[in-house]
Amino acid sequence: MAKTEVILTKHIAGLGAESDQIKVAAGYARNYLIPQGFAVPSTSANKRQIEVLQKRRTDREAHELHSMNDLAKSLTKLICVIAVRTGDDGKMFGSVTSGMIADEMKHQFDVELDKRKIKLEESIRTLGEHKVDLHLHPDVHGVLRVRIDSTTPLPEPEVVATPAEAPADQAKGRGR
Repeated sequence: MAKTEVILTKHIAGLGAESDQIKVAAGYARNYLIPQGFAVPSTSANKRQIEVLQKRRTDREAHELHSMNDLAKSLTKLICVIAVRTGDDGKMFGSVTSGMIADEMKHQFDVELDKRKIKLEESIRTLGEHKVDLHLHPDVHGVLRVRIDSTTPLPEPEVVATPAEAPADQAKGRGR
């Protein structure tokens, strides 16, 4: 199988990042990478463009790291509130998943967060406040507080007067 060298102009999962010089099958380069604009042939003129691509890549990665650091700092101050249905005893129907947390972050705080960046050891199945790990960038990790509330009002305990209290109250009322 013939291999050819190309220079990637965009990040492609499984192949490499922008400005990487890689060897791929000739047909893959000729029929897919080059026509889609994902790569350029590795010629002496194109090799000079590598410097420009590398500078653009380092600038983009530095900006991405800085923005993710800022996002992690701001998310630690927030509490995401998720309302779920519960039974009369306060037990949840189902569980809260990373997708539900991502949706609520978008609705409550207008923060686009990929559900794959929210790391739950297991689905949340209880009411109350929970801490959720966020992996925003390979070098940036954060914590988000999530409070799970019930949409179903819990029944209030009934206060029943005991028979021993009733005569004492009546006796106090008569003496006045």
